[in-house]
Amino acid sequence: MISIQSKQINQVQEQINVLMAEIDSPITSITGIGVRLGAVILAEIKSIHNFKTPGQLQAFAGLEPSIYQSGTMDITGHMVKRGSSYLRYALIQAAKLLANYSPYFKAYLWLKISQGKHYNVAVSHVAKKLIRIIYYLLKTNQTFDERKLR
Repeated sequence: MISIQSKQINQVQEQINVLMAEIDSPITSITGIGVRLGAVILAEIKSIHNFKTPGQLQAFAGLEPSIYQSGTMDITGHMVKRGSSYLRYALIQAAKLLANYSPYFKAYLWLKISQGKHYNVAVSHVAKKLIRIIYYLLKTNQTFDERKLR
C-alpha cells in the first residue's frame, strides 16, 4: 500500500513539475520559492487580475491585521486568519526560507526582531513584504531581482 501511494505521489509531483515548467511563472525566481510552494501559491491565487491591490491579496491570504473600532477605541491586533489557509501556509513557509537565504530579507527579519517583535510576528512581516513582491511580479511578469530592493 505504501509503495503504491509513493508511486502516485511521484506521478503527481512529476505532473506538477511539467505544469510549472509550462507556466514559467516569475515567482519561482524568488529565492526560497521552488516548484512546490510556487504551485501552491499560484493555485490559490488563481488569477492575479482578481486583485486590484497588494492589500487585497494580503487580505485574501488572511495576513492583514484585525481592527476593532468602537466609539473612541481603535485597536489593531492579531492576524485575522480568514481567507486561504493554504496560501497563508505557503507564504509563511516561503518567508522563512527567504529569510534564511536572502541577505535583504534576513536583514528585514532581524530588523523586526530587534524592534521587539516575536519571531513568528517578524516572519509574518516578511510574508507581507513577499506578498507585495509576488503581486508586482505577477502583474508585470518580471523575474525577481533582489538588487532592485536596495
